[in-house]
Amino acid sequence: MKYYGRVLWTFFVNALVREMSFRSNFVINFITRAFWFTAQIVLFELIYGQVASINDWSRAEYFAFMATGMLINALVEAFFMPNCAAFSETIRTGNLDFALLKPIDTQFLVSLEKMDLSMITQVLFAVGLLGYALLELGRPISLGQAITYICLVAAAVAFFYSLMISLACTSIWFGRNQGLLDFWFYVTIFARYPSSIYSGSVMGEVIRFLFSYVIPILLVVTVPARVVTSMLLDPKWGIAMTLALAGLSLLVSRRVFQFSLTAYRSASS
Repeated sequence: MKYYGRVLWTFFVNALVREMSFRSNFVINFITRAFWFTAQIVLFELIYGQVASINDWSRAEYFAFMATGMLINALVEAFFMPNCAAFSETIRTGNLDFALLKPIDTQFLVSLEKMDLSMITQVLFAVGLLGYALLELGRPISLGQAITYICLVAAAVAFFYSLMISLACTSIWFGRNQGLLDFWFYVTIFARYPSSIYSGSVMGEVIRFLFSYVIPILLVVTVPARVVTSMLLDPKWGIAMTLALAGLSLLVSRRVFQFSLTAYRSASS
């Protein structure tokens, strides 16, 4: 494992050098993300100026949920999105041949070779918003809650990565699969809101069931937010389900990746 750690550190250093080579781009990314972050805060400040709560989420609780979703999304986009989005190009150019020949796990290599460190600013925004929300709630957070929250966020990142790499693997058969990667963005839009928001109508209940148990993007984001805000009605069930789904999704994505390689035909053959 120490060799994998050294390789991962090399990837990080290379990404940092790329970011520092184009400092103006880093500043522009920071400004645009700060604008988007501010717009989201202002929007829900206006909404909560008219209502005391949305379903069972108060203003501070919803900001904690928003921060959790932003944190998960930022980590996924920083470490996995650049590689999964470029996987079809890796196949088209024949660079996957070189990845297969290297004495390292291929999935590790194609998943982490590139990093978007400009997303670290989004992580800082999310952590800052979470801290503000918890101060507003005034509920003490135990060490156990904090550790559980970190584990659940890691589980959510693992689940989203698994979904993303599984969709990226289809490019081995389709050549280009931009439509499926777009599908990932369309689906994850639903995870911007807590699962209870979708209750109250037939269509809403269908959406909540679909994205809580079939493609459980609502579950893996809502559960850590409820844990850190002490809102979870059945913490053991929710935590166990989230961790189990993350582990299962990683296992399935591993199988999908290995199976897709059996259908790969080398660019040199």
